[in-house]
Amino acid sequence: MTDKDILEGLGFITYGLYIVTSSYEGKDNAMIVNTVFQVTAEPARVAISVNKESLTHELIGKSRVFAAMPLAQTADLPFIGRFGFRTGRNFDKFAGLEVTRGRLGCPLIKQHTLSSLEVKVEQTVDVGTHTLFIGPVQDAVCFHLEPAVPMTYEYYHTVIKGKAPKGATHS
Repeated sequence: MTDKDILEGLGFITYGLYIVTSSYEGKDNAMIVNTVFQVTAEPARVAISVNKESLTHELIGKSRVFAAMPLAQTADLPFIGRFGFRTGRNFDKFAGLEVTRGRLGCPLIKQHTLSSLEVKVEQTVDVGTHTLFIGPVQDAVCFHLEPAVPMTYEYYHTVIKGKAPKGATHS
């Protein structure tokens, strides 16, 4: 077994692409993640994996809330890049977008997303470079884009020709 074998094997695990947002004391941020998953059905509980170096990680850690929005296949590379290739420490990722507030105060982005799940963090798990934030869904909204097709990580790589940024979950 080599590192190449491991990476190739991991490449067959399916992922979606999601915008994750959080807010703390008037500071908002958002990022692209590929790891959002349902943990339990009753109560509905989800987990996300977030790089510890990101501003979004800092905001979730302080506010203990986040929103996750599955990207639609309608999203193009410039839209994805706004959230995935730039830091909110020196760039306003929300400029020019229609942003609403969810019940927990998280920014919600309807453009190129299919729904939103707002979560109150109950548990964290340190997994080295990342943290798993886990909690029950407090609110959900479906945006009903047509066609309502979620973007997979494979679609992002093969159709949009996107690259994984430094610090991505799989690196």
